[in-house]
Amino acid sequence: MGTLFLVATPIGNLEDISQRAIKTLKQVRLIACEDTRHSRKLLTHYHITTPVTSYFEHNKYSKLQLVLDELTRGDVALISDAGTPALNDPGYELVISALNNGHHVSPIPGACAPIAALTASGLPSDSFLYLGYLPRKTSERRQRLAQVSNYPFTLILLEAPHRLLGCLKDLAETMGSRNIAVARELTKIHEEIFRDNIDSAIQYFSEHEPRGEFTLVLEGKYSQKTIWTKNELLNWIKIQLEAGHSASKIAASAAQVSGWQRRNIYALINEFHKNQKSESTCDTG
Repeated sequence: MGTLFLVATPIGNLEDISQRAIKTLKQVRLIACEDTRHSRKLLTHYHITTPVTSYFEHNKYSKLQLVLDELTRGDVALISDAGTPALNDPGYELVISALNNGHHVSPIPGACAPIAALTASGLPSDSFLYLGYLPRKTSERRQRLAQVSNYPFTLILLEAPHRLLGCLKDLAETMGSRNIAVARELTKIHEEIFRDNIDSAIQYFSEHEPRGEFTLVLEGKYSQKTIWTKNELLNWIKIQLEAGHSASKIAASAAQVSGWQRRNIYALINEFHKNQKSESTCDTG
């Protein structure tokens, strides 16, 4: 019985693929691609001449038996246009059918936009919930967000550029102005990660036309019992000031996650500035 390999492919930069993935794509009998024309660029770049067939959302059932038949003769690889197959891309039905027919299913890990955005977001990554794409209708989207608004862990979701502002406004309506990282075009030439709160993100993308595919990483709702120590908050203030953020933005963001009140955060910011001036005076004295 053959093995179905789920091969992760680059999400932008063609170099983000493992040697094992390339070797596997060269050795299997068939590669099932979400878009054969798109995948041909990657395959040509790495001199992979394995036969390909299309396997996408609208033909995944009609092509299912073809792939299963090939698995009876040997190994098959499944790839999507970018990233890890079966994650917001066709593949789930094929995996289930392959398992039910006694075939092995083996993942070959690699690029994954949600994980890449999470690790670079600056938000907690020890516990998170992946939501994928939210519903297109505003009412349904807000209903979905309300279901997870009280979860304490980081939320990850995908969005198209023409729906980004609507999504951000719905996030503000249901979640308040929490901290967020909005990543676009990851690993590509125009890669950008906007890190601030939701209100600031709405203002920024109202002034800068959203382009490319977006991954949003949103902080979870933290318990009010979780209060940072003074030293923890001072260290965080130092990092934010060195990054060029204003006192108002620092106070607003810190109030969301630290358990401190905004006026007390302002006091600490002023204290930090005074200490910096004092140290500077001592150095020149």
